[in-house]
Amino acid sequence: MLKHKNSFIKNIYYMLSYAFKVLQQTNYEEVESESFENIYDLFAEILIKGLNKQLKQGLYKEYIDKYENLATIRGKVNLRDSLTNKIQRKQLLVCEFDELSEDNTFNQILKITMVLLLKESSVKKEKKARMRKLMLYFGNISQVDPRQIKWQKLQFQRNNQTYQMLINLCKFIIDGLLLSTEVGVYKTPTFSDENIEMLFERFVLEYYKYHYPNLRVHAPHVRWNLVAEDFNKGLSFLPQMKTDIKLAYQEQSLIIDTKFYGAILSESDKYKSNNLYQIFSYVKNEDINRTGNVSGLLLYAKTDETKDINHSFNMDGNRIGVRSLDLGQEFSEIKGQLNGIVGEYFGLECH
Repeated sequence: MLKHKNSFIKNIYYMLSYAFKVLQQTNYEEVESESFENIYDLFAEILIKGLNKQLKQGLYKEYIDKYENLATIRGKVNLRDSLTNKIQRKQLLVCEFDELSEDNTFNQILKITMVLLLKESSVKKEKKARMRKLMLYFGNISQVDPRQIKWQKLQFQRNNQTYQMLINLCKFIIDGLLLSTEVGVYKTPTFSDENIEMLFERFVLEYYKYHYPNLRVHAPHVRWNLVAEDFNKGLSFLPQMKTDIKLAYQEQSLIIDTKFYGAILSESDKYKSNNLYQIFSYVKNEDINRTGNVSGLLLYAKTDETKDINHSFNMDGNRIGVRSLDLGQEFSEIKGQLNGIVGEYFGLECH
């Protein structure tokens, strides 16, 4: 899909660095200087370094519900099951208790990700040897079915915040390696467009947060600009307008909608109407006073299409832009284009 494959793979590292921030720490510096020909070899290296750092801090523990036959009381005694034991002449009490354990969902995800990478032929033998050593620390961790992981239920808090980048990386790896619904059957691994789009969006957001402290950078919802009498009538039936990125400085603001598609243009060489309608709707509903101070930008990750795209239109008093960003070029060029957007819309320089 993207030209200059090796540059693109290296840029995945940079995008992860900004998206999850922790990669900018010193223990990842060697990753930046290494050459990678395959995305999963890169992921394996990042995971190894992340796990080594995490193991020095200790694996995350959480309280797990236990239900066991014990010779002495621990926690709450289950009277009914304990009486059943007595009838069966078992001198054991059935106890229910909480135990602080490393065998939790977070560590189970780390373990199954290593298991999958050890089966992946594109990961170098040297990295697999290092992962096998790390697996020794996960001997008491259960092996789970990666298809049954409920990613949306995972919650990060103070005690496990260092896991956030690792778990997101594991999701990228698992989604790419498990492309078949049949147990034990694996198709050719890929880094899915869905994951790239999510990473691309978060990378751009965090890039601007990091380099432009004078900008307000966030991803708010845009409220429908309804008249008062209609506001409570049918608002619940209207779709939510969730922006990818909003940049604001003084009276000016720019709503950016990031896109990652196989093709930017339709078969008739036109911009895809749904995307234009969407960004136009965001801008017009945000600019409630019709000042023209709200602009919109569709930012596409450039694919194998040969030409760059950079167009700007004045639509009903607001500026709407469409631009491509080649993720296969040198990262310094990517930074230059992202900085150019802020310079063009706000007149600010990168810090």
